[in-house]
Amino acid sequence: MNPRTTMQIVPALVLGLFAGQASASGFQLLEQNASGIGTAYAGSAAVADNASTVFYNPAGMTQLQDREISVGVSAVTPSFKFANGSSNAVVAGDGGDGGSTRFIPNAYLSAALTKDLYFGLGISSPFGLKTEYDNPWKGGAQSQKFEIRTVNVNPSLAWRVNDKVSLGFGLNWQKFDAEYQRLASTTDLSPVRLNLDDEAWGWNAGVLFTLSPSTKLGLAYRSAVKFETTGDINGSTAAKADLKLPDTFTISVAQKLSDRWEMLGDLSRTGWSSMHKVDIFNGTSLTQTLDTDFRNTWRVALGANYLLNDAWKLKFGIAYDQTPVKGADTRLVSLPDNNRVWLSLGAQWKLSTSSRIDFGGAYLYLKDADINNDQTAAGRGLVNGTYKDSIWVFGAQYSQSF
Repeated sequence: MNPRTTMQIVPALVLGLFAGQASASGFQLLEQNASGIGTAYAGSAAVADNASTVFYNPAGMTQLQDREISVGVSAVTPSFKFANGSSNAVVAGDGGDGGSTRFIPNAYLSAALTKDLYFGLGISSPFGLKTEYDNPWKGGAQSQKFEIRTVNVNPSLAWRVNDKVSLGFGLNWQKFDAEYQRLASTTDLSPVRLNLDDEAWGWNAGVLFTLSPSTKLGLAYRSAVKFETTGDINGSTAAKADLKLPDTFTISVAQKLSDRWEMLGDLSRTGWSSMHKVDIFNGTSLTQTLDTDFRNTWRVALGANYLLNDAWKLKFGIAYDQTPVKGADTRLVSLPDNNRVWLSLGAQWKLSTSSRIDFGGAYLYLKDADINNDQTAAGRGLVNGTYKDSIWVFGAQYSQSF
């Protein structure tokens, strides 16, 4: 590969890194537990019904037993089917279904150090995706395959100030890995692969207010995490790029209406504009400044729990979640993303006084996503058409107190 070709490839490949599809906006993963799927994660910062509150609001640990563990897994299955409009690629094929199932495990523990001081530890994956298209297809010069993986280790402390207020704080060590594959250009069909990785630190904090025996209000914040990724192209040519994964602020309410009904609400903001502009380097030379043009997004969720009997609790939820993609011109084949509506159902089975299993499932309806991404000047062609998108989410969580 000659230096001129490399200089063209690096920015294109890294641009794909900043686009992806998971269950939440962009490539964010809400599934840091499976117990919240049934309520569409409404009340996430206020519920605190198992040790996964370490992630959503560490202050919630003060509502748990002296020692608790919680482990679970979620499966996210997106479907991205492209219907061609007026793409100008020389190869045929619409790519099949670009979606790919991803399994998201999690594990948490919470332990009381004193009556009012708690320690917690969580292991999860807050960002991730995998999209892969049949080869060949019309958008192959823009993306063939993209996979991103994160691992987040989150030690936390919580302090019960009094019966009304609890505070929580955590540190987050996060590992980031990405692999991106595409064709060199619309005329050069040789494959090109970019690998990038880094490790970085962030933090999270929360406060939980017990306004009355039946009302809880939670506020939670997760910081942005900045990575200085390095890697290679086709195993030899050096590449690097700085990227800043977004911060998130959430306000949640949990309100008991009766002995059987509990209503939940969530409003959250994700700061995707932190990735609006990215400088790409090949070695020490600035190759290009990318304007990813992401916008900040909002998510609103409403949910309910219904206590059927001593053993079973039923869960219901609905949510609306914005995409960070502004429109067809900036939508990427590696991010065939759009606004989505969650429709969720779930249940909790109480095995004993100290153990329970949560099940949940959700269908995410996405509006058809038009794309008109013109990268002809860079040799990657025009991809024009419409994506028909949808996502299914299923999960189970086991929680145990000691």
